Amino acid sequence: MPRLSQTLRFLQSPSFRQAQSALIVFGVCLCQVYIEKQKGEILGVVIVESGWGSILPTVIIASLMHGGPAAKSGRLNIGNQIMTVNGTSLVGLPLSTCQSIIKGLKAQSRIKMNIVRCPPVTMVLIRRPDLRYQLGFSVQNGIICSLMRGGIAERGGVRVGHRIIEISGQSVVATAHEKIVHILSNAVGEIHMKTMPAAMYRLLTAQEQPVYI
Repeated sequence: MPRLSQTLRFLQSPSFRQAQSALIVFGVCLCQVYIEKQKGEILGVVIVESGWGSILPTVIIASLMHGGPAAKSGRLNIGNQIMTVNGTSLVGLPLSTCQSIIKGLKAQSRIKMNIVRCPPVTMVLIRRPDLRYQLGFSVQNGIICSLMRGGIAERGGVRVGHRIIEISGQSVVATAHEKIVHILSNAVGEIHMKTMPAAMYRLLTAQEQPVYI
């Protein structure tokens, strides 16, 4: 995809690191923020993967530590995508590498970040003319497990590793796996879904305890 490759090259280029606040790049609004903290203090965030199928594969803020530097700054929110940290691009890097980069900020007192402001919930729109068209993704207990490249689901914004929250206005948070499969199998026309990274969902619903970095 030429647009994606151009975006990735720009995000890793010197011109991106010198860019000013709130840049518009290929329709993506990039905001530059500064976080002040004490040396030896952690940033106070939990990050998760954006999910395979994302236009910009990077990490997302899934939780903010109450009273931590990130939360106190008022400049970061759950759902924000982190593009760079102190000039280092996180785009396309594994989650463990991104975590190590952020942990390495502990000795610093001022951190510059380029982020994309996004809500925690991803809006998906799949256009399925009739039942002859495969949706092109698999789901297990509400979590998207695989995605067919070039399919209508990928074009609609479906991401691997995301938890389905809602299908066409109907909450499926407490819905059995078989029922979710039935709803999806019989859905046609414009199928609206709300999803979020499964790891973020578990944090927000207190199924897991956050480990801040």
